[in-house]
Amino acid sequence: MSRSSEHEAEIDPVTGYETTGHDWNGIRELNTPFPRIVIWALALAFSYSVIAWVLLPAWPLGRDYTRGLLGLDQGEMAVEGYKRLAAVRADWLEPFADGDFAALSGDGSLMARAMPAAARLFADNCAACHGAAGKGGPGFPDLSDGAWLWGGTPEIIAETLRFGINSTHPDTRISQMPAFGRDGMLPPEDITAVADHVLALSAGKADADSPGATIFADNCAACHGEGGTGGLGIGAPVLADDRWIYGGSRDAILTTLKRGRQGVMPAWEDRLSAAEINLLALYVARLGERDAGAGQ
Repeated sequence: MSRSSEHEAEIDPVTGYETTGHDWNGIRELNTPFPRIVIWALALAFSYSVIAWVLLPAWPLGRDYTRGLLGLDQGEMAVEGYKRLAAVRADWLEPFADGDFAALSGDGSLMARAMPAAARLFADNCAACHGAAGKGGPGFPDLSDGAWLWGGTPEIIAETLRFGINSTHPDTRISQMPAFGRDGMLPPEDITAVADHVLALSAGKADADSPGATIFADNCAACHGEGGTGGLGIGAPVLADDRWIYGGSRDAILTTLKRGRQGVMPAWEDRLSAAEINLLALYVARLGERDAGAGQ
């Protein structure tokens, strides 16, 4: 009897399929037919790929590629979409290019239409450092607290946006906290006394007769103001509240005094249009106004 005839009657009693004749430690291998649905799926996928190759951009040709019979170009489509969007925005965005902030703020209809776009501009360009709500984070100022390093009017904010802080722009704002410890400007005991005084300022418990207060007046008040109230418009933050750029713990303050700080904000003049910068300035100014109003 031939091998094939031996297996003709060897049918699996459960599935009804023939076996291959292979025995794996008592387990018979079934000769299961290839599923037809898989064959149809492969056929459809192959047919689609052929159609896509013919109709759509597909094959690379060095620096170029085949356009397909439909002649689609996603790059051109994206550019056209941007042009349509720019045309729609132009009618309400153009007034912001002049920088007449008083007139712009007084136009409630225009501001209502522009603020959602301003929020998107902020999310795309500023939120990575300052947070989605402008609350800041380690090394980045809080833009919603109503306390400003250079001033919180839209005009001043727009100037900061254009030129940046410690940036490469020739008109950049410049601000630097000296390294009193590293550069030997103060001995360690004086630095410790100042750190304790700054902590007391933030808690509203400063002693004007303490050694730290005297050292603060001689070395820090010129930038941070008497009593650490800031507001001098030279990039020195307020020290008499509980909001900090680099941290308000004793160790963080000691680190700042010893090593100094020099934060950097990029200049946006070459990245955003004048209208977009002015729109952002109005948006950021409103962040501070909302916080100040909530605290009253």
